[in-house]
Amino acid sequence: MSDVSLDPDIAARLKRDQEGLVAAVIQQFDTHEVLMVGWMDDEALHRTLTTGRVTFWSRSRREYWRKGDTSGHLQWVKSVSIDCDGDALLVEVDQIGAACHTGARTCFLAGGDLVAVEGERP
Repeated sequence: MSDVSLDPDIAARLKRDQEGLVAAVIQQFDTHEVLMVGWMDDEALHRTLTTGRVTFWSRSRREYWRKGDTSGHLQWVKSVSIDCDGDALLVEVDQIGAACHTGARTCFLAGGDLVAVEGERP
């Protein structure tokens, strides 16, 4: 962990889960394509806000990781927003290469679409 912490005003706005995490939706800044969802604690968000690269907390490995450190598929931060409830972040990035660990551009292509009734506005 770093000796510099998340701004207290930002930290006060976050509503974390039982593990101290908030969901981070990662979106391509210019096309608005949703690329992936990751998890951040205060330290991961602080690193994301101060380094220009997205940092996540891995729930399975129990460690911090930056997208692209091993794959070369970097995520350069363009903006970070907090939702009205404080329980999710929107991180707009310039994605280099694939965002999904499967090698797909987005994680939302790899799983396939679910069958859903399409709603229509009255």
